[in-house]
Amino acid sequence: MATINLLPWREEYRQQEKNKFLKIAALVLVAALAVVFLWDRVMSARLDNQASRNQLLQQEVTQLDKQVGEISELKRRKQDMLERMEVIQSLQANRPDIVRIFDELVRATPEGVFLVELRRVGETISITGYAESNNRVSSFMRNLDASYKFIEPNLTRVVANDTLGAQGNRFELRVQVTRPETMVKQEPGA
Repeated sequence: MATINLLPWREEYRQQEKNKFLKIAALVLVAALAVVFLWDRVMSARLDNQASRNQLLQQEVTQLDKQVGEISELKRRKQDMLERMEVIQSLQANRPDIVRIFDELVRATPEGVFLVELRRVGETISITGYAESNNRVSSFMRNLDASYKFIEPNLTRVVANDTLGAQGNRFELRVQVTRPETMVKQEPGA
């Protein structure tokens, strides 16, 4: 038995094992490539899905922004309308006010006092006029103070003027006009 040569059989066995190993290595490589390819496809699909979801969300956000803009515009227009309505209501409420002011001014003006100029700025009326005496100016101021329509008469200037006689004066005074709400509250008690 010493003459049996086992080298070709071992060589053949090694060659078979080597082929087997190469086949398994090739299968593992193919399987790994397949797994990597599938992983890439799954991740790409997920990214595409997320991108489409993001795009849908962006479209919805854009629509909501547009709606918010429309709502803001409507609120602004509503506020403008409310302000206009308030101005119109104020004008409607104050329309008879000028008549009441002149009526009360006539009632408060005593004999011997002549008004030359009236100027209204806001709720303040500046009055320029002539009086026969200082007593007439004082009486005029007391009458204005007692009126339901005027408050806080304030004499700003008195200058001797002989237009209405030797004791005549030219005067300037300011008086505040009460608001219609105040006037309505004071009328029933007057």
